[in-house]
Amino acid sequence: MFHWLEKNPFLFSVGVFIVIAFAGLVEILPDFAKAARPVEGLKPYTVLQLAGKEVYKKDNCIACHSQLIRPFKAETDRYGKYSLSGEYAYDRPFLWGSKRTGPDLHRVGNYRTPDWHANHMWDPKSVVPASIMPAYKHQFKNVADLETAYAEAVTVKKVFNTPYGDDIQPSKAAFEKYYKEKALPEALKIAKAMKNKDVLAMVQQGKIPEIVALIAYLDRLK
Repeated sequence: MFHWLEKNPFLFSVGVFIVIAFAGLVEILPDFAKAARPVEGLKPYTVLQLAGKEVYKKDNCIACHSQLIRPFKAETDRYGKYSLSGEYAYDRPFLWGSKRTGPDLHRVGNYRTPDWHANHMWDPKSVVPASIMPAYKHQFKNVADLETAYAEAVTVKKVFNTPYGDDIQPSKAAFEKYYKEKALPEALKIAKAMKNKDVLAMVQQGKIPEIVALIAYLDRLK
């Protein structure tokens, strides 16, 4: 029945390619789509965490730290469980990084406290004597840009249908309500754990320093 196909190598090759490609799509695409979905229990970033992510990018933490644990024993022994694609479902953009001058940070929220982060950012050598990381003391005075982070949440919610919740609305009044009822209490909890009186005083006055937002973001990485 298919003798004519066997006698034509070109058509035969094309036919085999089509069959294999179709089978590959049937097998690969469903698993790929499933892997890209959020892992169980994963929630979208809070606005404070989004603001911290912007601090992380602004101060170029990505230049020396990755957020991608590869499935090798040497990495999982040091950093924890290897990274899954579904863990980055709410990352836009993801910050995998390509160089490790410092350690990977994808699970840093599991083993570092706000107080440790505060000391580390103020004076890295005070907690890691061999560190070559510069100090980021400006983060303790600069106020985090929560309004831009909130606007990003609104945009991502509308464009990508990210489930941020009904309280994220495109208005100044909605932002101020969210800031007072959610962002400030979240920041206050971190400021108290940092044990820094100046930072705590700023938050109590309604201002959130960059260091608090950054720690909120780093604590989210688990």
